[in-house]
Amino acid sequence: MSAFLYSATRTPFGRFNGALAGVRPDDLAAAAITSTLARVPGLDPAAIDDVVWGNANGAGEENRNVGRMAALLAGLPVSVPGTTINRLCGSSLDAAMTASRTIESGDAEVVLTGGVESMTRAPWVLPKSPKPFPAGDVTAVSTTLGWRLVNPRMPKEWTVSLGEANEQLQERFGISRERQDAFAARSHQLAHQAWESGFYDDLVTPVEGVDLARDEGIRAGSTPEVLAGLKPVFRTAEQGGTITAGNASPLNDGASAVLLGSEKAAATIGADPIARIAGRGVMALEPQAFGYAPVEAANRALARAGIGWDQVGAVELNEAFAVQSLACVDAWKIDPALVNQKGGAIAIGHPLGASGGRVLATLAKVLRETGQRYGVAAICIGVGQGLAVVLENCAATGTDR
Repeated sequence: MSAFLYSATRTPFGRFNGALAGVRPDDLAAAAITSTLARVPGLDPAAIDDVVWGNANGAGEENRNVGRMAALLAGLPVSVPGTTINRLCGSSLDAAMTASRTIESGDAEVVLTGGVESMTRAPWVLPKSPKPFPAGDVTAVSTTLGWRLVNPRMPKEWTVSLGEANEQLQERFGISRERQDAFAARSHQLAHQAWESGFYDDLVTPVEGVDLARDEGIRAGSTPEVLAGLKPVFRTAEQGGTITAGNASPLNDGASAVLLGSEKAAATIGADPIARIAGRGVMALEPQAFGYAPVEAANRALARAGIGWDQVGAVELNEAFAVQSLACVDAWKIDPALVNQKGGAIAIGHPLGASGGRVLATLAKVLRETGQRYGVAAICIGVGQGLAVVLENCAATGTDR
């Protein structure tokens, strides 16, 4: 038995403190659920066997289990259960992978997956004192991104910042600032072109009450020359720093949703399948090498799908940083033109828990548009992990009717 993708949408991705800053993450998630189910009006929501949702924070308005909260807020019957998965940046791709295994095992026929993150609304947290009524000051720690309340037994080389980890990656592979800026400019230009051509019109649904129709961070005028003027953030130029605000993904708010089902669930859903989950892969490395983890994750997913890179017609790789994206593309030895043909996270944004659903849905549509049979969706994950999924285009195999 196989699992298939039937419907997918997302909210526009907003900037940190931008247009979506006033929207709670559970409401963002509910908006994504509502828009995705609207694409399949023949589906009785009571037929959804489970909601599997991704979220990297969970410490604030997500109320720990935002998957269940969002399902209730979206008006799904109370009989539809919901769970939340946290694999940081890969959370919503992990949710789809978990759901696909459940379908393949026969334990479910229809599973709604997705993910959400409001990095703007991520709270500050206070560690509890080991004794009551401490006399000294207590420091509030931001939960927006990266390490916090680190266990002192963790080796220092593992707990460097995400940016420093990627500076180490560029040293290891000799990836120049010029290549990073060119890659970032391409991301903005392709994302802008995709929006102008209407590619995202049926993949992105505005959030009710918010005046935001498109991804908020895209800068159509980005060029390598413009990006070259930005200062490195994590190391100084004198220290050899290459990573800037222009060639790394920003902080964002947004949600994505992907409806999965078995082949026979087409009758229940009232729609034809779009793509089949053909292979999955997971990989882990030293925490500071997280940007390179998608390399082997994708290779494993391809092996499980029974195909090689020569059969892949499209790749959606989440652009956490230009340098790690280039390192992965170089390792795969693939044509860079196949990667992120409609722009990537550097332009579109990277609301952690929502990004996996975005790359999966975008890949499915790119395959549909180009007629290619196989594609790879991959994502790097903080603390040294990577995930990948191989999709098979149903239109290329005659599975759809």
